[in-house]
Order: sequence, then C-alpha cells, then structure tokens
Amino acid sequence: MAQARKIKLNYRCPQCFMRDIDMDMFYDPDKKEYYCLRCSFHGDEKRVLEKNEEVRLKYLDMSRRFKMEDFEKFDD
Repeated sequence: MAQARKIKLNYRCPQCFMRDIDMDMFYDPDKKEYYCLRCSFHGDEKRVLEKNEEVRLKYLDMSRRFKMEDFEKFDD
C-alpha cells in the first residue's frame, strides 16, 4: 500500500523481501540503524540500500517476454 503521508519513506526488509514477504523496517534513533521485527535483520541505511539493490537482481527480467527459442540454447 502506498504511503499517503509526506514523511520519510519506510524501507522494506531486504531479507524478507527476498522470500516474497513485504515487511517494513523500523528505525532505532539511539543506534541509528534499521531493524526488522520478523527476521531480525538490522543495519544502517547504507547496508539496507545495498541489500535492496541485490533484491533487484531477482526481478531484473520481470518485464521481458521470453520465447521458446530463448530456452532451446540451454538444452544441450
């Protein structure tokens, strides 16, 4: 669901998102890091953004349409 407020956007937990679970991360201002309640992932903003870039590889060809010819070259 989109956020309708004009505040800083929430980050999604990259480990949960790799398992197709959409979980928001919480921010701890004392430690200055984000954490997930579901899987215990934690890290600063830089680490969260790096891990989210890795998740994008999973959906790299999502909008590409594949033909049978694309898979025939792997049938050796």
